Amino acid sequence: MASSRKNRALYIDQEAYAALALLKSGILSPVRELMNKKESDKVLQSGLFNGSSFPFPFILSPSGKTNESILLSTKKGEILDLICEHDIVGEIAVDEVFPIDPHERLRQIYGTEELSHPGVSATLKRLGQYAISGKYTIDTCRIDITKKTIEEAKERIEAKHTTAIFMAANPLHRAHERLIRQSLEQTDLVVIFLLKPNNNANLSYELRYEALNYFVQNYLPHGRVVIVPLENIYIFAGSNEVIIDAIVAKNYGCDRLVIGQNHAGIGMYYDHSANKSALDHLVGIDIELSIASEYVYCNLCKTLVSIQTCPHGHHHHISYHAESILELMQQGLLPPAVLIRKEISSLIVASLYPNRFRNLAKLYYDIMPINGLLEERSEKDFYTELMNLYQTTSLT
Repeated sequence: MASSRKNRALYIDQEAYAALALLKSGILSPVRELMNKKESDKVLQSGLFNGSSFPFPFILSPSGKTNESILLSTKKGEILDLICEHDIVGEIAVDEVFPIDPHERLRQIYGTEELSHPGVSATLKRLGQYAISGKYTIDTCRIDITKKTIEEAKERIEAKHTTAIFMAANPLHRAHERLIRQSLEQTDLVVIFLLKPNNNANLSYELRYEALNYFVQNYLPHGRVVIVPLENIYIFAGSNEVIIDAIVAKNYGCDRLVIGQNHAGIGMYYDHSANKSALDHLVGIDIELSIASEYVYCNLCKTLVSIQTCPHGHHHHISYHAESILELMQQGLLPPAVLIRKEISSLIVASLYPNRFRNLAKLYYDIMPINGLLEERSEKDFYTELMNLYQTTSLT
């Protein structure tokens, strides 16, 4: 974006850019602009904005000495450029600058300021001492594309009900598959908001999309599931995550939201002689919310079961912990097919370990059954066939 004048500037990161774009495009409605001091204090006291749930003040408080200097010296009405990674992505007309407590801000978002909590340390580094409010412009083209994708999907099948699922799929496992199928039984269209990571600690978004899209295209009814990207930024974290999920899903055109029992934000707590959760504070958001059962593999039932219906004890259950399944694949091991579909684990391991074998063709034809034709095979094909051999039972 080209600047029409030589403005001073605030420097923001990708997380702030993504959050500002969501706000400007209406995806966080009823909040549509940065909150000033009075609005922030009111949200802190009530947990509401214009009568609807909103868990914490939506403010912009960029860190860094340069940003702090600009904020302390700016005047009301001044236009500041917003710069992200050397590009001008928008501008803001200054209305108010006010001090904040970064540690209190962490408690608002995460429910804690303990640095051992995932995300707290990273968020603290990007928080400044001052916040700014005012009208702003910013590029929202990526969100506009997502809106259009969902709307076109709804129109194609004339969907009366659209269900949202927020998913990291890091990696996609059998319990994820069951959740998606179960949701399809109750709705016309499922929108999977696939979370895009902001660091390298996860599988890349592209690889997770490829795996999820493979499942959708090959094992689900055509046209009834759409995958869209969602930046996995700081607002989708902590004890209030489910409230933000509900707001985002509603504003993207979904009338239902399905979450898992271990979803952040629905943990129970005890208050005034009653059990409560964040769901008790969901006010003014017109969306039907349901909590899916937790699924495990039972070694006596010999299948994927809900813990609510399986009669066997937890010592017979294999849980679907994405971190542990991913760790196996990061070590180059193929997880059992009861945990993750072999075509998907083959896809991921082949991507994590490219060109792993010195002579793949020889290894393939030495140990795999073939139909007599010489065909070029990929590492993904090799892993898939290797899993088939693992599942052979006559000699085991």
